[in-house]
Amino acid sequence: MEGPSLPDYLRQQWVYIRPMVIEQIQLVIVTIVISAVIGVAVGALVWDRPRVSGAVQAVAGGLLTIPSLALLTLLQPATGLGWTTTIIALVVYAQLPIIRNTVTGLRGVDPGILQAASGMGMNGRRILVRIQLPLAWPVILAGLRVATMLVFGISAIAAYVSGPGLGNLVFTGLSRLGSVNATNQAVVGAFGIAILALAFDAAYVLIRRLTVSRGIRG
Repeated sequence: MEGPSLPDYLRQQWVYIRPMVIEQIQLVIVTIVISAVIGVAVGALVWDRPRVSGAVQAVAGGLLTIPSLALLTLLQPATGLGWTTTIIALVVYAQLPIIRNTVTGLRGVDPGILQAASGMGMNGRRILVRIQLPLAWPVILAGLRVATMLVFGISAIAAYVSGPGLGNLVFTGLSRLGSVNATNQAVVGAFGIAILALAFDAAYVLIRRLTVSRGIRG
């Protein structure tokens, strides 16, 4: 028996798909906020110590190479199924681009500006918060943008540990291939994640225009 077309499936099942879309958006926002706080803080602590920053980035890069399914499986006994395990895993994967871009952005600030700020009596912390981070913001934002796309890509695997989002449709559809609506489920889940990722990417472009002055944008 042939199943409904994709538009018909969307109309019929939207009441069930919509909560997954909302969960997907919430998952990415929560993950990126937590990742940004951790990643920017770590980058700000180590940017002026090359050996330490190199080691930190090497660790973050090493964690990124762990297969997502393996990491989720390792976390699951300690953190259980669902949101907690999913967010911890995604935060781990998001660290490298955020830390790397924070370090790069802070190091890219003109030393003359830092010397002038110091000459005006500003201490290191005030210089970091009021001068360096704002000037490094475009580079940091680019790291957040990369991390967000990475999170979207990996988030589908979170359905393996009963994580939230559209990955559940992908997994369900692939596990039921050959049955009615299986293909529709997989397609809606996969393309839904891709469309949301593009929407977030467009939002980053808007955020950059609103938060970065034309002089810095070039």
